[in-house]
Amino acid sequence: MEYNVNKGIGKSVEFRGLKSQYLFIFAGGLLSVFVVFIIMYMIGIGQWICIGFGLVAASVLVWFTFRLNARYGEHGLMKIMAKSRHPRYLINRRNARRLFRCPKRKEAAHA
Repeated sequence: MEYNVNKGIGKSVEFRGLKSQYLFIFAGGLLSVFVVFIIMYMIGIGQWICIGFGLVAASVLVWFTFRLNARYGEHGLMKIMAKSRHPRYLINRRNARRLFRCPKRKEAAHA
């Protein structure tokens, strides 16, 4: 009896070169372009204008998503977002003597 070995365990999801988070950006972007297209059509904007907008917006989205994927890689975009959340340095405005003194206990003062 032969068993197939799944060699993709632990790897991130990939579809046509787009990896993990870029796949979600791509899918969410296409969904939002579709929703805007539907809203524009329901408002009464011309059919060819809606189609042109949809094609241009989808093309820009595809180009931008693949560009981000090529530039930052699989985890690079998350690293950049995490780096922007951390401060460059910490400032401590307390006096140095106050840092090294032992804090007084309130229970001992009341007893």
